Amino acid sequence: MWSLTVGLVAFAVMEPVTAATHRWVMHGLGERLHRSHHQRHDGRWEANDLYPVAFAAIVCTAMWAGFNVDGAGVLVPATLGITAYGAAYALVHDVYIHRRLGGLGGRRMALLDRLADAHRIHHLYGEAPYGMLVPVVPRRLRERAARTDRDPFGGRQPASGSTPLHVPADA
Repeated sequence: MWSLTVGLVAFAVMEPVTAATHRWVMHGLGERLHRSHHQRHDGRWEANDLYPVAFAAIVCTAMWAGFNVDGAGVLVPATLGITAYGAAYALVHDVYIHRRLGGLGGRRMALLDRLADAHRIHHLYGEAPYGMLVPVVPRRLRERAARTDRDPFGGRQPASGSTPLHVPADA
């Protein structure tokens, strides 16, 4: 029961950790890599994909330590919770919202549409919400987004490398 609790807590803690990482790393010091995610590109891969690879490497290292370092066993259920969060994030973000892997056809799900709408607002304005599974959308941005029909996931995104990440949608 203790391991299950650790895994569930790790899963839950990942949302604020992810939001903070997205806000202060991806839209801060690491903006150069993340910019590719906010711009149209023709290839299947984008520079931003290096983030999940790096995060997975950290989690794999922690899992290795959990199995191999005396006293670090708590890392095993923690990394399993983190991995479950990462899988949920990838399914929502990459599969459902951005349709990067295809296969869903036109299927829609109300809960995931709510998350997609919040992510649309993030792509429109380059600011909050930064979380994915429990996004906190400021009222002013939700109201602003309701006044535009611009689709940041469609053909009106700027060409790769042509525009800074934080471009007002109404410009």
